[in-house]
Order: sequence, then C-alpha cells, then structure tokens
Amino acid sequence: MRVAVITVSTSRAAGMGSDEGGDRLEQFAREIGGEIVAREVVSDELGLIAGRLRHFSDVDRCALVLTTGGTGVAPRDVTPEATRAVIEREVPGIGEAMRDASRAHTKHWLLSRALAGIRGDTLIINFPGTPRAIAQVGTAIADALPHALALMSGAPSEH
Repeated sequence: MRVAVITVSTSRAAGMGSDEGGDRLEQFAREIGGEIVAREVVSDELGLIAGRLRHFSDVDRCALVLTTGGTGVAPRDVTPEATRAVIEREVPGIGEAMRDASRAHTKHWLLSRALAGIRGDTLIINFPGTPRAIAQVGTAIADALPHALALMSGAPSEH
C-alpha cells in the first residue's frame, strides 16, 4: 500500500530540530505493510496542509496519508480543520480509538482532536506529534487499518 507521511510543524519546516514524529510515523507505516512514497514537513497552515492532503490523495494516489502534529488545542493546531476540509466521509472510530489509547498515558488525552476520514480511495489519519504518543495510538488502530483499506479498495475482506 502506498503511504505518504506529513509532519505538521512550523518549527520543523523552518529546519529547527529533527523530525522524530515523522520518523516514528514512517516506522508505523512500514510495520503495517506500507510503502513510503512521500514524506514531507509542512508549516501549521490550513491551506498548505489541505493542499498536500489533496495532492497525496488525488495525484499520488496514496492508499493512506498519515499526518503527525497539529491536533491539539493551541491556536496554530489546524490539522483537523485541514483534514475536514478535504475528506468526503469521516471515520470517527479511529479518532475515538486513538483518544481512548492515550487515556492510560496522559491526563490530557481528551484534548486530542485527532481525526480520520476518506477522500476518494485514500484514508487520511491525523496522529499526535510525539513519537511516544504515535506508538501508543498506532497500536490501538493498526489491526483495523488493513481491513479498512481492503474495504475501501473494493477487495474481498473478511468481516
């Protein structure tokens, strides 16, 4: 499956610090059988994020687009809004499962605005920004993703 990984961080886009969240998200994608076809770092700008989501869905035809960062409640956290602007259908259970998985690890779990949805044949999922949190929530959703992607592609899948 073709996967794009987008790190949403104004500081990382400006070259400040390493992209550890992107590294961990790429690792997660490979663990679930993904082939990384693109990896980018973009600033916390709604239009820029939405444009890259459209590109990886419509032009690069990725089955899965994973973002890291911008899912909190800070003023610059606009990844969910950018995602909502491009998806055709929301998949609320993914975000719910991610928040539930975070609950055991942080008292701030309820501040996550992680979102997932479908654009065409692409599943877009917003992950938190830290490698530790990516690993925690990734474990919670990993088993469901192959089934979801198979259903989306029209391939036979065991229910």
